[in-house]
Amino acid sequence: MTSSAASGSTLALLLLVLALGLGLVWVWRDRTRLRREHATSLEQAERRLELALSASGEQFWELDLERRSLRRLHMRLDPIQGGQLVAERQTEWDGVIHPEDAALVRARLVSHLKGEAEAFVCDLRIREAEGSWRRVRAHGRATAHDAHGRVTRVSGVAHQIGDPAGMRPHPVADGVERNMREAVCVMHPDFSFVSVNPAFTQITGYAPADVLGRQVDLLDSPQHDSEFYAAIRAEVLVNGRWAGELWARRKDGEEFLCSAVFFAIGQPGHPPQTLVAVFSDITHQKRAEQELRYLANFDALTNLPNRALLSERLSRAIVRARRENSRIAVLFLDFDHFKDVNDSLGHAAGDRILRVAATRLQETVGEQSTVARLGGDEFTVVVEDVASPEDADHMAREIIMAFEAPLRLDERVEVAISPSIGISLYPDHGQVPTELLKRADTAMYQAKAAGRRTFSRYDDSMEVALRERATVSGALRKVLDRGELRLVFQPRMSLPQRRIVGVEALLRWQSSEHGDVPPAVFIPLAEETGLILELGEWVLREACLTLRRWQQSGLHRLSMSVNVSALQLLRGDFPLVVERVLAETGLAPDLLELELTESVIMANAEQTADKLQSFRRTGVSLAIDDFGTGYSSLAYLRRLPITTLKIDKEFIGDLSSDPDDASITTTVITMAHSLGLNVVAEGVETREQLDFLDAQGCDEIQGYWLSPPMESDRCQAFLRDWRPQDIRAAATG
Repeated sequence: MTSSAASGSTLALLLLVLALGLGLVWVWRDRTRLRREHATSLEQAERRLELALSASGEQFWELDLERRSLRRLHMRLDPIQGGQLVAERQTEWDGVIHPEDAALVRARLVSHLKGEAEAFVCDLRIREAEGSWRRVRAHGRATAHDAHGRVTRVSGVAHQIGDPAGMRPHPVADGVERNMREAVCVMHPDFSFVSVNPAFTQITGYAPADVLGRQVDLLDSPQHDSEFYAAIRAEVLVNGRWAGELWARRKDGEEFLCSAVFFAIGQPGHPPQTLVAVFSDITHQKRAEQELRYLANFDALTNLPNRALLSERLSRAIVRARRENSRIAVLFLDFDHFKDVNDSLGHAAGDRILRVAATRLQETVGEQSTVARLGGDEFTVVVEDVASPEDADHMAREIIMAFEAPLRLDERVEVAISPSIGISLYPDHGQVPTELLKRADTAMYQAKAAGRRTFSRYDDSMEVALRERATVSGALRKVLDRGELRLVFQPRMSLPQRRIVGVEALLRWQSSEHGDVPPAVFIPLAEETGLILELGEWVLREACLTLRRWQQSGLHRLSMSVNVSALQLLRGDFPLVVERVLAETGLAPDLLELELTESVIMANAEQTADKLQSFRRTGVSLAIDDFGTGYSSLAYLRRLPITTLKIDKEFIGDLSSDPDDASITTTVITMAHSLGLNVVAEGVETREQLDFLDAQGCDEIQGYWLSPPMESDRCQAFLRDWRPQDIRAAATG
């Protein structure tokens, strides 16, 4: 035998030792007393049987159920007696049958006595005279009954199976088997249980007494059909081994996934004598693996594909597009001011917003397009088979229109958010996923720079603009230290009174590196970087100080309007900041008006209302700037402590040529007055516009017809010297 074969045999024997367990203590009676109880005729029959057994190597056994005694005969050639056949009869009870086999023997015996089994058949271990253990297979039947028909005697024969050396329990192996976390069960070739270890009971819920003598199919699960299990058992019997994963069922009916190994033990070239199965419950492990695979490919918050899966799908789409000579559009989407909303409502509400937004986005583009979340409020849409760049533009417009209506979080809360979208196209703007995503991202920033809530398609000039934007953003961080910011002021006139009633403070930046930077460029940068909080407080303080200086020079009955960004409004302590600035500058609260855009107010109407109420309690006035460009209703505004509406200049510019703009303006003035609101028309540039607004009862005007924005000193002089008849002169000055 080779070393590998010997190792295999040793391993098989060790596994068998690991698997075997159970026992019954049988006590032998005095052989002399038993012999006296039998008739002479029985002794003669036994003599004849002994001669037959001596040739076969089998032994005869007999169990007296009334006296609970056991007798066995074993014939051997005794060289001391000249090779004569002698009988060994042993009636001692203690230690004859291995203790670990007791439960199995009892179960098989009871099954036969009840008539459930035609014969008693059992594999067990018998102690030899020298103390070693021998595995035998016993066959027997009921041979005597009492007057009531009860079985009183069972008799039969037994023959040795396996290697006697293998029957000696190995203390280390036995301890390992009992402490294994895996279930170990030993079975007959018919797949009926012989023994199980404690882990088997822990995993399946079956105690040893529940399964011994029963078929292994009691563990079969409905997850597989019967042919599946039959194929496994056939492979074990034919090939000696099967390994894999399968579903099983516990005693309580619960199903579990297990990793199992079945193998057969026996002499080469002969049918297996014993089967062993080792298995473990891997249900939780598999579930964890599935969760890890899911997390590796999908966003846990929105259930959309994540960046990794997006890249994979985009790569496949590129392969198809290259083969079919078609286009792909990549839309990179970011929600405007989402960070402000998230900070104000809390991250839990922010997560709900993202989930609802993801659903709306998927519904808009359809299941045929891939929608992925890259992180934060950044989403990407991949659209295949795009006929032309204009088709991608059309998809972007549909997405923007889909978010015109607020997102409903629950019965009471609605939140308005708008997307800015960048578009890149394959093969026009890139050949691989990274290029397409990067350039769509670049185009998205261009859309934000263009005013947000719009889209932009990539072109090469954007790379230059993006680099310039990064340079400007770096310079913006130094503006306060360098003193590069200043305020200009644009007057507002009351139409009924024909007098200047206030001014609006407007921020300007003259950079030593970049010259005059338009507010449309640096204000969005300040909001994105969070610098708007610091800049906004500086503007508020400078505006209040300017008005105080004007008051000290004799200019009274003037108000100061200051624009407030979304980030400032959502800042938790902004009402306190306003109170502190008013106290430091000595300006009366009723002379300060805070201007907020319609989209900022409606983005988070419920929380905004609380903030606005705190301003009104302080005495500060509140105005909605650029009214008409959003989607809020005057009926809703009635619930907010607003004092002024400023009609956007887009409506004012076409009053004389567009009947719709004229009708909208008239309606807004009428409804605002019905709510007790003051109405200011922005962007007034012609006498015709002035006359129309005057006729409709508009309260105030602001625009180049009255005056352009001016530096502080020039504005102070304008306010001091202004007379109603000087309107035209002011407009051209």
